[in-house]
Amino acid sequence: MVGAGSAAGAALPGERVRISRLTRMLESEKLLAAALLAPGVVILVLFIAYPFVMAIWFSLTSIRVGDAGEFVGLANFTKAWSDTIFQVAFKNTVFYTFWATIFKFALGMWLALLLNRHFRFKRLIRASMLLPFIIPTVLSAFAWRWMFDPTFSVMNWLLFHSGVITDRLPFLSDGDWAMWCAVLVNTWRGMPFFAITLLAGLQTISPDLHEAAALDGANAWHRFWHVTWPLLMPVTLVVVVFSVIQTFSDFQLIYVLTGGGPANSTHLIATYAYQIGVASGLLGEGAALSLFMFPVLFAVVWVQLRFMKRMEGH
Repeated sequence: MVGAGSAAGAALPGERVRISRLTRMLESEKLLAAALLAPGVVILVLFIAYPFVMAIWFSLTSIRVGDAGEFVGLANFTKAWSDTIFQVAFKNTVFYTFWATIFKFALGMWLALLLNRHFRFKRLIRASMLLPFIIPTVLSAFAWRWMFDPTFSVMNWLLFHSGVITDRLPFLSDGDWAMWCAVLVNTWRGMPFFAITLLAGLQTISPDLHEAAALDGANAWHRFWHVTWPLLMPVTLVVVVFSVIQTFSDFQLIYVLTGGGPANSTHLIATYAYQIGVASGLLGEGAALSLFMFPVLFAVVWVQLRFMKRMEGH
């Protein structure tokens, strides 16, 4: 009995040590951080890292639907670069991203400055500004496609009966018109994101700064240029980076609105990569086409982040 009691007494300190270790593990900030980050890391690996690595591998092979293919190196990239339709798609993507971002920023800034003022039903109007951004892209693109329809276009009907035009405008039947229509729809859809984000930035600027500038004789333009704009620049750069990434890789809007037509004149890199990789089953060539977006977006983000760091240094 004495031996058993002494053995139980000897085991108690060991249990205390294990409990103490378990308590320290549960209270560890590093372990807690790892546990909280683990689900996000798993999602990133499964849905971003793995598909990206597989896309790189596919782009280096001749894989197609039903055929594993073989390693071909950079042949898919060389073929894509010499493809005239891809060259048109690349130019369209740059054109589409540049002008849509310019218009979204200009109109978004204008709306943010208006919504930053005090007026009746301010909250209701601010909330309604999000409607174009909330509506599913496919649904809104179908609505715009109906408005641009060559036969039943409500825009053509209004312009014709108001005497502005004498013949129907080729909104989606002409390549140049269709590209500008796509820019218009993207501007309409993305402008609320700019407006609300810039409005949030404007809310952080103290009114005392504007009052002090006004007392010094600065007019509205000078107050905006020398007070509002420098303080709003970090928020502006962030929203522009996100807009460029989203617009450059846009797929749904163009696919529903024009399908890349007429005669492949409105294809973006994303829609043309889908046509080659999925519709035609040439997975390797489609992956190579889509990967052309990566270095461009990486360069844009890198330049803007460098600019932000330089601003913070000053």
